[in-house]
Amino acid sequence: MNRKKFLQLSSLGLSAVSLPSFSPSAQKPIVISTWDSGMAVNAAAWDILSANGKSVDAVEEGARHIENELNCCVGLGGYPDRDGIVTLDACIMDEHANCGAVAGLEQIRHPVSVARKVMEKTPHVILVGNGAQQFAIENGFPKEPAKLSDDAEHAYRDWLKKSTYSPVINIENKKQNGPFAPNFFDDGTPNHDTMGLVALDASGDLSGAVTTSGMAFKVHGRVGDSPIIGAGLFVDNEVGAATSSGVGEEVIRICGTHLVVEFMRQGMSPEQACKKAVERIVKRDPVKAKTLQVGFLALNKKGQYGAYAIQKGFVYSVRSGSENKIHPSKFLI
Repeated sequence: MNRKKFLQLSSLGLSAVSLPSFSPSAQKPIVISTWDSGMAVNAAAWDILSANGKSVDAVEEGARHIENELNCCVGLGGYPDRDGIVTLDACIMDEHANCGAVAGLEQIRHPVSVARKVMEKTPHVILVGNGAQQFAIENGFPKEPAKLSDDAEHAYRDWLKKSTYSPVINIENKKQNGPFAPNFFDDGTPNHDTMGLVALDASGDLSGAVTTSGMAFKVHGRVGDSPIIGAGLFVDNEVGAATSSGVGEEVIRICGTHLVVEFMRQGMSPEQACKKAVERIVKRDPVKAKTLQVGFLALNKKGQYGAYAIQKGFVYSVRSGSENKIHPSKFLI
């Protein structure tokens, strides 16, 4: 707005002008993902996006990449539940609102690809437990031995000494290098095990995927927000896409990613939309919120992105034709 226009508005009695929050320049193709581990995930997705591939193929490939990392917090190498069993959740959603998910899946390496088969080959959205495993095997996914990774085995044995569930916000794990650390238990065990990513391809179509082994040492059978469409992931090709990481129960309570997308539909930037969703969680229980971490990450149809979290420490990764870096998220508390 130039000075002349501002004075004209002022003469009409408009004493203040509300300016939008900063949002990165529009760009496509682009992929964004949760946490600094998203750099490698984005690289896998970028191989497809940079070749004018589809966003749904890109997000699946990115999720598969981290599912192969058996020493991380996602996939078969993830931390087990309190019974010592690794159970996996995943979902995927494309530009046509087609979606598929699995929950409580055991002994299958690539739950995100099983979720895509659910999307493409069944009339359903989500399969769980033994049924999800049976479906995976019937569709050619090999069943792998149920053996914890060395890191997960060590952490689980340490946890068994107390068998308590008391997450502490953003305690840095001594094993992790670099300036960014996720949430950890007081013994150094990670308190988040989620990779969420959303992408916009060269054709302007959005897709997203999430994969996780869930909260470390959860009650057997627990399912968080990650495989639930509208909670851990939501895509609306007219507006944008969003994903989340953190305490899934709190995200489910507000249908978090659907809420973020609806805020963007109202004209908010991705960052503003994520902030409003975080504020909804905090407002519901301000005291409890001080002990929680939830972060939202969003991408709109223009290729603009943003994030917001309850606590300091949430970071996200971005890859486009002009950018390849990690960003610290803004936070409320």
